[in-house]
Amino acid sequence: MKILLLGANGQLGKELEHQLSSVGSVAAFCRVSLDIINYTAVGDAVRRIRPNIIVNAAAYTAVDKAETDAEQAYAVNAKAVANLAQIAHKEGAWLIHYSTDYVFDGSKPTPYIETDAINPLNVYGASKQAGEEAIAAADCQHLIFRTSWIIGKDGNNFAKTILRLATERDSLKVISDQLGVPTSPSLISKITIDAIRGIKQKIAWPRGIYHLAPQGVSSWYEIAKTLIAHAEQQRVQLNTQVADIQAITTAEYPTAAKRPLNSQLDTHKLQSQLSFNLPHWQDDFLAVARDIVKELEPA
Repeated sequence: MKILLLGANGQLGKELEHQLSSVGSVAAFCRVSLDIINYTAVGDAVRRIRPNIIVNAAAYTAVDKAETDAEQAYAVNAKAVANLAQIAHKEGAWLIHYSTDYVFDGSKPTPYIETDAINPLNVYGASKQAGEEAIAAADCQHLIFRTSWIIGKDGNNFAKTILRLATERDSLKVISDQLGVPTSPSLISKITIDAIRGIKQKIAWPRGIYHLAPQGVSSWYEIAKTLIAHAEQQRVQLNTQVADIQAITTAEYPTAAKRPLNSQLDTHKLQSQLSFNLPHWQDDFLAVARDIVKELEPA
């Protein structure tokens, strides 16, 4: 089984590169070595490697910056994805792609299922929607995993920002009215591998979109408290303690891009295909938190 991995330098791509070797021969490329907006180079790479599966972890993920950089966001998240899907269709390869909860507007009071109407509030979400639609239009064999709030040990993310601020400030204000769950690159990679095993064994999952997230529901405020509590248990020196974290509303913290208030994803469709049970978000997140906090622990 030959796997072509794109976006290998991101927080998800690094984990995928580490884990995918368990199911195939992996040719991994970061943006510097193979930029997905370079259609000619991508086509040449696919024809040279002849992968059975293309795993696309490359994405434009700067949500607020995308509001003023829409052209680049669409170039990476939509147009380049359309090119990948067309190549996959032509070469007979599977395409595994990652999308986002931000394709929804968050107005639904319950978790979103895959067939719910999408209505992104920001450019980033709209560009990811366009990518999804391009894959469907290409009619290639594909799996699209919509994920939420990716937080891993690599790269910049919410958890690393909270820990840094907690060493600099006496208190923190964190949004509490956006609901969802953090999802680790490790869990996403594990699920990707489970899906690839199905392809290898000729029992591929039905192609289409799957919602991918741990069980339970949380908020940025709850995640921050969980992270700081763990850091306290590890006796990391912080200026901010759990009691110093204040819950605020989205309205009190305006950003360039609007965020959905409800980012909960219903994962019943995914669970019906998986060979294992999805973990609770706290268990999944704490595994990541342990790795991040270790960097701050006293020697």
